[in-house]
Amino acid sequence: MIEVKAAPFPYKLDPAHTALVVIDMQRDFVEHGGFGESLGNDVTRLQAIIPTVSDLIALFRAKGWPILHTRESHLPDLSDCPPAKRNRGDVSQRIGDAGPMGRLLVRGEPGNAIVDACAPAPGEMVLDKPGKGMFCHTDCEAMLQAAGITHLVFAGVTTEVCVQTSMREANDRGYECLLVTDATESYFPQFKSAAIEMLTAQGAIVGWATPFSTLKEAVG
Repeated sequence: MIEVKAAPFPYKLDPAHTALVVIDMQRDFVEHGGFGESLGNDVTRLQAIIPTVSDLIALFRAKGWPILHTRESHLPDLSDCPPAKRNRGDVSQRIGDAGPMGRLLVRGEPGNAIVDACAPAPGEMVLDKPGKGMFCHTDCEAMLQAAGITHLVFAGVTTEVCVQTSMREANDRGYECLLVTDATESYFPQFKSAAIEMLTAQGAIVGWATPFSTLKEAVG
């Protein structure tokens, strides 16, 4: 076991059974003209973490540890997108509408792709999820079990929505979860800080949190 300095206390990482989960580093959330911007958000906040996420991915590749990439995405006919999700809010464009990078959050469209700097390498796990959490209507648990994973390191966007939801789902299933704080981001800084506090409160009730530099130092 590798001990990683973390909040609220050290995280014990099992190198033989640990995977990195990179949540939704998609053009639709990170780049101009995507779904995130259609909601009125400043996507440059999310762009700022791309180098750290890329470095984190490179670290896991160098160690030969598994990586799972997720994409929030829907079938072209939107049969897996409930009306309650698509129709919510007073927005200029909705899921499935045509945007500068193709139909928003639809599988196979240019905007649904993961940004080049964080793109999956051959052999890495890629999971399309129709909801916020990575276990909702997916084969995520079977994939992790087949790989013998018990420990998960989380990165990606956004901290308080898809990252937090996935981390909570994983915790409920018995996975030991660590969030890399500078490899995750929100459109709202106060939401990010609040989410991290909630996840790590009450003795790591959901999981632990640490910056990338600390994780890198620990694993060597």
